[in-house]
Order: sequence, then C-alpha cells, then structure tokens
Amino acid sequence: MVGKKSLKHRLAALFLAAAGVLSLAGCGNSGGNKKDNDTGTSEVVTSDTGAVTDDTTGGGSEDNTAADNKTEDSTGSSTTEGGGSILPETTIPELNIEKYDIPDNEGMRFVNDLRIGFSLGNTFDAYVDGSLKDEMDTETAWNSAVVTEQTIKDYHAAGFDTVRIPVSWHNHFTDDDYTISEKWMNRVNEVVDWAINDDMYVIINIHHDNHPEANGFYPDEEHMDQSVHYIERIWTQLSERYKDYDYKLIFESMNEPRLVGHQYEWWIPGNDADVKESIECINQLNQVFVDTVRASGGNNATRYLMCPGYDASADGALNSGFRLPEDPDGPADHILVSVHAYTPYDFALNLSGTSYFSVEKKKGTSDIDSFMDKLYNKFVVKGIPVVIGEFGALDKDKNIQERVDFSAYYIASARARGMTALWWDNNAFSGNGENFGLYYRYGGYFIYQDIVDALMKYVD
Repeated sequence: MVGKKSLKHRLAALFLAAAGVLSLAGCGNSGGNKKDNDTGTSEVVTSDTGAVTDDTTGGGSEDNTAADNKTEDSTGSSTTEGGGSILPETTIPELNIEKYDIPDNEGMRFVNDLRIGFSLGNTFDAYVDGSLKDEMDTETAWNSAVVTEQTIKDYHAAGFDTVRIPVSWHNHFTDDDYTISEKWMNRVNEVVDWAINDDMYVIINIHHDNHPEANGFYPDEEHMDQSVHYIERIWTQLSERYKDYDYKLIFESMNEPRLVGHQYEWWIPGNDADVKESIECINQLNQVFVDTVRASGGNNATRYLMCPGYDASADGALNSGFRLPEDPDGPADHILVSVHAYTPYDFALNLSGTSYFSVEKKKGTSDIDSFMDKLYNKFVVKGIPVVIGEFGALDKDKNIQERVDFSAYYIASARARGMTALWWDNNAFSGNGENFGLYYRYGGYFIYQDIVDALMKYVD
C-alpha cells in the first residue's frame, strides 16, 4: 500500500512532469510573474552618509551556523513501479535557534498569534490594463485558477493561520474619482469572508496601483496631490465596507511603494535626492492611510494597520528617513511594520542565482540573520511589531531539499525574533518564471508538502 506522503510525492511528480510539457507550449505570464516587473527586495543596505555596503555578511564562508546539522522527519520519497526515485527524499533540519527577548505588549502578542501565513499571489493583484472585456477576468489573467472556499480551507487545515489578499484596484473603477466597482468589491469581500468565517486572520491592501499605467499613487512630489487623493479614496471606501469586521482583518496601506522605472527602483543609495524625496512621500502617504482609516469609526478606530517603507524592503524600513505614522487616535502598538524579504536574494528570488542553500553553511543563513537582527534591534526591542508579508524561495530545477532547509531556517529565525512571515504562493510551478507555488489550486492539494511541513515544524 502506498503511504500518504509517498502518494503525494507521486502525484506531485506526475503533475510536475506534465507541467514541464505544458510550459514548452507557452502558458502566458500567469505562471511566472510574481508581480509583473517586481524583482523582490534589494540586497544592499545604505548608511546615512550615502555609503553603500553589501548586506551579505556570509560571503563565501563554509562555516557552520548555530543550527545543529542533524536532520529528522524524513518525508519519504516516491518511487516508480520499477523502483526508481521520482522525487528526492527530503528531511527537515534539526535547528536550535535561541529565542530572543520579546517585549510583552498587545501588538507583539497579536503578531505572535498570526503565526504563519501566505500571500494569495497573482490573483486579485493581477492586472491587464485596457485589454479585458470583463473586469472580473483579471482574477485569472496571471493565474488562470479561480479561488474557491476550499482553497482557503485547505491552507488553514495545513496550518496557515493568516492570509494576505493583495488587491489591485486601479482598473476596477466606475468613474474618474476612483469609485470601486461593486462587482469587484463583492468578489474580494467574498474571499475575505471565507477566511474570516474559517477563523483566519486576513490582510488586504492596495497592491499594483503604483505603476505608471495605473494612474493611482506614485511617491514623488510631482504626483503627491493625486497620490494623497487616491489613498484617501480607496481607504475611505474599504474602511466603510469593513468597519464592522473585528480585529482579525488587517489593513496594509500600500504594496512596495517606490519610484517605478527609476534607476533606484529597487535599492536605496543614501545620497540620491529622488529616493530621499520618495521616502518622505511614502511617510506622508502612510500617515494619510492611518488618518483615513481611524476617522472612519467602528472597529477601524482600533484596527491593526501595516505600513511599509521604500519598496517594502528591510532596507526601506531600516532607512533613517523612514518613520512610522503617528496614531494619536488609535491604541498603542497597533501600527505594524510591513516588510518583504526574499533573502538570500541569489537563492530565493534571483532566477540566475544559485540553487544551493544549507542550514549548515553560513553563506545564506547569515543573510537571513543579518536583516532580521537589524529589524529586531530597530523595532521589536522597542515593542514595535514587524510582519514579513512576503517571503519564499522559487523552485530551481526541483531543489526541494534546499527549499526545505531554507523554509525551516527562515520561519524559525523570524519566530525567534518575535516576527511572523507569509509565503508568496502564486500557484506557479512550471516555466522559467517565479515558481513559488506550494498549493496546486486546480487539484486542491499541496505540491510541496515537504516545504509546508518544514514551515510548520518551527512556527511555534
């Protein structure tokens, strides 16, 4: 009799083989693009003087980390009828990461309760400007799989307690004053309700409304009046819609606000005037967001709110120009720092980078330790909660063991420092793009249960 895990490996292997064939025929951009031309977070930290320093402290070192190099919890491996291996056997590394001192306040306890989550990528955040006959088709424009209630239930049953639902709004308006289409609002609301009714935490945001074609917000002085109005209008409508929802619904102001198309779109040179201006504009837009939500009343008066820095990178939040919004009308500790970190970049996000990662080597793990320690020292020790709203490691020729190691180390490290993290699951498994998929939405099962198991082992 085929064991449960072995069966899942066999199904996964059969799917992946078929997907490889399909990818040769060309499946459009739904499988590969995490968020169109977004390329993740920078790997460069800047000093206040403008000097640029490499944030990869591990270099080429092969030293051991604090992690024990023993492994356990073999997932087993699937075999063909002839006895050959279909997918490699994987093991979850045995880690011993020391817990940090975590301040005891309401916000820190709230982030702890979020435990672990996923971002529902390439779905409501997808956009195709000017070429779709029906606005509702954007849900499948990049992904081709409609989200079902069972999808949400399956994630929750697997251990994910939080779902981030990225939403692009710019091509769902009924007038020139950014009035959101009721059809689009209702569809997003339906998925929000599925998660809330299943007792999950939910994050909704403004996602791909920053690119030039969106005519939404753009964080520079030239577009500031329009950007302020855009943020006010979207969050006024969403605040009214959800003002009676309880604390399990979280609002996130913007996704990766940045100077799209600028030479410094993805990193922060300390002496660039454009980026300094943009950082200040982002501060102002975050403040507009907080003021708008708080003024709407109901449960929005105390709702948890997430605010990113420049491009939502750790560097953006760590930059000396970034500041959290003032929240005099809200409770203490209810503003969360929003960060995205596909780190180490060469392994996790860079398509041309390495496929290698091991918890036994400083190279790679030191990158994770470095940015998390900096966030811990700037925010967490002061009682300011941090949520890593996007992370993950894309598939590189089925490097499953390396991704299992990465997943275990990343989530264990975040939780040790009082942070939580959400995997970017874009339902992408084949082709040459950003294949972050864990859960196969058409089939209704996890292709990479091994990675899920590694995440869940260290979340508590």
